[in-house]
Amino acid sequence: MSHVHRFPARITGEDGAPQFYYGADYNPEQWPREVWDEDITLMQRAGVNVVALGIFSWARLQPTADTWDFEWLDDIMDRLHAGGIRVDLATATASPPPWLTTAHPEILPVRRDGVILSQGGRQHWRPTSPVFREHALALVTALAERYKDHPALIAWHINNELGCHNAWDFSDDAARAFRLWLQDRYGDLDTLNKAWGTAFWSQHYSDFDQIIPPRLTPAEGNPTQLLDFRRFSSDALRDYLRAENEILARISPDIARTSNYMVTGDTPEMDYASWMGDVEFLSNDHYLLPTPDAIEELSFSAARCGSLAAYKPWWLMEHSTSAVNWRSVNPPKRPGEMARDALTHVAHGADAVCFFQWRQSIAGSERFHAAMVPHAGADSRLFRDVVSLGEALTTLAPVVGSTLLPAQVAVVLDYESWWATDQPFLPSTLLDHHEQALAWYTALLDTGVRVDVVGPNDDLAAYKVVVAPLLHVVPAALAERITDAVHAGTHFVTTFFSGIVDEEAHVLAGGHPGAFRDLLGVRVEEFHPLRAGQSVTLDDDATGTLWCEPLDLDEGTETLRSYADGPFEGKAAATRAWRGEGSAVYVSTHMDWWYLAALASEIVSAAGAWADIDMPTPGSVITTIRRGADADYLFLIPRSPEADVEVGELEGILYGPTTPTITGTDVVVLRREHDV
Repeated sequence: MSHVHRFPARITGEDGAPQFYYGADYNPEQWPREVWDEDITLMQRAGVNVVALGIFSWARLQPTADTWDFEWLDDIMDRLHAGGIRVDLATATASPPPWLTTAHPEILPVRRDGVILSQGGRQHWRPTSPVFREHALALVTALAERYKDHPALIAWHINNELGCHNAWDFSDDAARAFRLWLQDRYGDLDTLNKAWGTAFWSQHYSDFDQIIPPRLTPAEGNPTQLLDFRRFSSDALRDYLRAENEILARISPDIARTSNYMVTGDTPEMDYASWMGDVEFLSNDHYLLPTPDAIEELSFSAARCGSLAAYKPWWLMEHSTSAVNWRSVNPPKRPGEMARDALTHVAHGADAVCFFQWRQSIAGSERFHAAMVPHAGADSRLFRDVVSLGEALTTLAPVVGSTLLPAQVAVVLDYESWWATDQPFLPSTLLDHHEQALAWYTALLDTGVRVDVVGPNDDLAAYKVVVAPLLHVVPAALAERITDAVHAGTHFVTTFFSGIVDEEAHVLAGGHPGAFRDLLGVRVEEFHPLRAGQSVTLDDDATGTLWCEPLDLDEGTETLRSYADGPFEGKAAATRAWRGEGSAVYVSTHMDWWYLAALASEIVSAAGAWADIDMPTPGSVITTIRRGADADYLFLIPRSPEADVEVGELEGILYGPTTPTITGTDVVVLRREHDV
C-alpha cells in the first residue's frame, strides 16, 4: 500500500538550501509547562528542527476509557510550530495505560513458560490481541483526525520500536493467529505435517486446532515449528504495523509515515526486509554496542539501513548522545564520539540525525540515559557538543538529498539463517550468524573497499563480490540465483554450516554443503565443530576456531588454505572453484581477523574490485559515497578511536580537518564534482 520512498517534506535554511533534520524524542508531559519555553529556546540554540512527540503518552491522552485530554498536546504542538520546530507525531500505542490492562488483562503477553507479563514497564501487549487492537486503533484514529492538518506535523510515527519487548507471545491469541498463518502458508495439514517432519516423535497433527506455539516442553521442540513461529511473530508485528498505517493513510494521506526499526546486532527478532512495503521512509534506532568492533557494527547496521532504503535517504530516529542505562556498566562516550557516531549514519544515507531524548528524565527507568540536555543542563560539555553537531550538519547541508552509491562488494545478512542457527540440537550452539557476517564485513573493510550489507533476496548479481557467511537456510530458488550470479561474473564466498537446509529446515541430503555442493566443488560427509577454547592451525599460521571439516574436492577445485594440524592436517580448509565468469569460495573454519582479512584481500583482488581512494594505510577508515546531482560526497571515518590516522593530502574537503593525520574520532567529507 505504501510507496517507498516518500521522505518528509524538506526543510530549508536561510539560503533556501535543504537542511538535515536534527532533533530527538521529546517528552514534555514529564515536565511542568514553564520548562517548555526553555526547551524550545535551547532547541533553537542547538539547531534542533524536529522532535518525535507523544511516543509514550497514551495514559495522558486518554486518562480513562471514556475521557480524552488533547489540550496539553495542542499547546506543545502550537508552541513548537511557533518556534520553527517540526513534529514527528507518534501514535502513542507503544505502551497501554493501566486502566486498559486492568480492565482487559487478556491483552498482556505470555512467555514461553506460561508466565503472564504484567503492566508497569512498556510494550505490555500482544501483537495478535483483538482487544488491544480495538483500543489502540481508536487512539490512532483520534490522533489522525485531530492533527492531520496541523502545520507542525511532518511525519507520523507508528507505535515505537515494534517488537522490542513483545516480539514473541505464546498466548491463546497468538495460538489462534499462528494457526491461521500456518493455514495460509501450507494450505492443508498434509503439507504442514510433511514440512514439519511430524513423523518424528509422534507429532502428527490431525486438526489445526491441535497446533500451539512452541511453548516450553519437556524436550526441545520441533525445529521447523520454531522457525515458522519466528517467521509468524515477525509477520504478526508487521500486520499490526499495517493496521495503524491503513488508518493514517486514509485520514492523513499527505503526511509521510514511518515506524522506527531496530537494525542492530542485538535485535534479531524482526525481518525488516519484509516490512519495507509498509512504511514510506525507513527510520532506525541504533545504540553503540560495548564491543571492540563497535564502530564496525555501527557501520554494518547503517549499511543495512542504506540497502533496505534502496540507497535513498533514511532517518536516524534514535541513538545516544552519551551513556545508555540498560547494560551492567554504562560508561559515557568520549569527546568526539557522539559526532562520529552520528556522521557515520549520515555517511550511509541518513538525512535526519535524532537522539533519545531531548531532556534527560529525572524520574522513571531511563533517568540515567543520556540526552541532548543532560541533568547538568545547558552549561555542560555534552550540550556544547550537541550545539557543535548541529553546526556540523549545517556545514554538511549540500549532502542532503543525495543517495548512497552502491558498493562493488556486499555481505549477506539473512534473518532466517540467523533464526535457524539460534536453536538447540545443532552440531554447535556457539554459532552466531550476525557475528559471522560482521566478522567478514570487518575483514572486507580492511581491504579499503566500500561494503554493502544486503539480504538474500536483493540483487546479488549486481556485485563483484558477495560474501554470505553461515547462510544456513537456502531455498532452491536462492541457490539457483546465486549460481547464475557466479556464472555471470560474481565471486561468491560462503562458510561452514551454509547451504545445509531448505526453507522447511530439512537437511539437504547427499553430503554437505547441500545447496552449494556442486557450485563450490566440495563435499563434506561429517561436521567437526570445535569446543570453546579448541583451535586448529592453517598453513598460513592462521588460527581456526568454532568449526573445521574434512573437505573432499571435485576435480578443478583449488585449495586456498590447508589445515596444518588437528584432525584434518594436510586437507583443504578453504577452496575456490571457478564457474563461468566468476568463482565460488568455501571457508570451513573461522579464522582470526588478520588472516581473514588477508583472505578477503585475495578474493577482492581476484574479483577486480577496488578502493575509491588511495590511503596511506588501506582499511584504516570506513569509506562511503553519497551521490548528489552535481557532486559525490566521500566520507572517511576512522576505525580506531584511540589512534591517529594518516589520510595524506586530501583535496576538496567539505567537512573535517585538513591535516594529513586526523584523530580517531574525526570524520572527513570530500566533495568531488561530477565530470561534465
